[in-house]
Order: sequence, then C-alpha cells, then structure tokens
Amino acid sequence: MKLLKKLTSIAGASSDELQIKKFLLKYIFENQNNWKSKPTIIEGEEFHDNLILVFGKPRTAVYAHIDTIGFSVSYENQLVKIGGPDLIDGTPLVGRDSKGKIETELMIIEQENNRPIIKCVYPREIDRGTILTYKPNFRETETTVQSPYLDNRLGVWCALKIAESLKDGVIVFSTFEEHGGNSVGFISKFLYKKFKIKQALICDITWLTEHVSPGKGVAISLRDSMLPRKTFLNKILKLAKKSGVDFQLEVESAGGSDGSTLQKSDLLIDWCFIGAGEDNVHTCDEIVSKYDILCMVEMYRFLMKHL
Repeated sequence: MKLLKKLTSIAGASSDELQIKKFLLKYIFENQNNWKSKPTIIEGEEFHDNLILVFGKPRTAVYAHIDTIGFSVSYENQLVKIGGPDLIDGTPLVGRDSKGKIETELMIIEQENNRPIIKCVYPREIDRGTILTYKPNFRETETTVQSPYLDNRLGVWCALKIAESLKDGVIVFSTFEEHGGNSVGFISKFLYKKFKIKQALICDITWLTEHVSPGKGVAISLRDSMLPRKTFLNKILKLAKKSGVDFQLEVESAGGSDGSTLQKSDLLIDWCFIGAGEDNVHTCDEIVSKYDILCMVEMYRFLMKHL
C-alpha cells in the first residue's frame, strides 16, 4: 500500500488542494500507458484544482474528493476548523508559513461558557491564514490500514485502481467537499453538456456503526442527509447482488458528500454513495479493513462495466 501511504502524506485541506493535484497528474502521466485505456485528461485554471479523466464513451462518473479536513491559523495561534475535524487535545499538526516548516499540536482550552478555545502550541506566532493538517502517520497490519486522511485519500486510491481497467467512464478528482462543496456542481454541468453523463457514483469513505461492521464488505448507502432516487438505487442493488462482491447497506439520517452537491444542483443526475466504512472518523487515527477496501475496488469495477 505504498501509493496509499504517499497519498495520505500530502497536505491538501479544502482550499489548498494544488499539491495533491500535482501528485495525481504526475502519477497518471507515469502510469497511464499501463492501463487498459488511456484517458483524456481535463484540467487547467478553468477547473481550478480539480482533475477529470475521461475514458472511451462514458455513461457514468466516479467522484472522489481530494481535499481533507484541517485547521486555519487565526490570531495568536488560535485555530479555526476546516471541515469537521474531531477535536482531540494533543493531536499532532504540521504545516508551513513564511518562516519555515511547522510541527505543533492541538490544544483545547476549556471555557466557563462551554465554548472551548482551540489553539496550537508553538514558540512563536504562526502567520495568519496558515493551514495546518494532521501529521502523517501511516500504519498497516495484515488486516487493516490506519492513518490520518483515509477520508478520502482511500477513495482517491480506489479511483486510481478503477482507472487501471476502466474502458468507458469518467473519474473526477474533486475539491472542497469537506468544507461545503464547491466544484462538483460546475463539473457535473460540464460533463452533462459535453458527454450527457446522468449517473454518478460517490467514491468516498463512510463510518462504521452498530450496523455497518468492519470486514463484511463495502457499504452501499441508501441515504444520508440526502435521498438518492429509489429507481437508481434499485438498479445499483440489482447489479451489486450479481457482482458476487460482499456489501452492506447503510441508512443514515446525517452526513453528506459530493452526492449532496449533485442533489442540490439544477441537474437531474442519479447518484449513489459507495465506500468502505472506517472507525475514528475525522481524527488522525482513521482505520479501515483491507477486506472492505478490496470489496470497494471490485464493486466499482463491476458497476462501471455494467451501469
């Protein structure tokens, strides 16, 4: 899992995705000749830091967001959340400002009004606006991987594995998902107009719960805070059963993804979230079953072939 380890080590909080995009472009240029089909690469200033791969005659798009949660440095080394990180005192953070590299840790100062102040411990004042992210710490066992930012660098890794054998389809590496969405509405409209793409699969990581367990297959989400169209879900489930790949069904009342942005757009696009479940969500210790990762890749390969 050297590629996944590398992906999790590259800083790329929402609004600051350029370095992860550069890495992906380099990786694609170096490996695409070994893929079953060579994609058309769409990127550039018009698309900000998003990256689109178009294979053959596409019918379905896979969306994998490349941004992560993190923190913005405010005044006197106070921190402002990017997305929804879980606040744990002592969490190691890294970044860089005009004076050089930064390695620090999160500090929570409790207040009487129950509104804690979030700061970082550092001997000098860090430049305002500096972005800090979790310090890389990739761990692997025979059955699991554990690291900051498996959400969603694992989804990105999965999308690259899908690309190896994809004949017809689109893979979108999107931005800003963790902090309110941004890019997917624009990209979906572009794909709708240019390729008539009306189907989307959200290649992201969900959470483990009492009813979604590790080692029992990839999770297919029937809903979160949004509601995918039932007709499309039925189509997905019929194919999933034919695939022979282990999967679990998820029904949640909260949470969102690039699918949320699609549903809120002015386009009638069917979508479904499919991803492995993780524990310790939005912390530096996210952990996922390797078997569920395998099921995730195989499910996407089957669905992209038959949708």
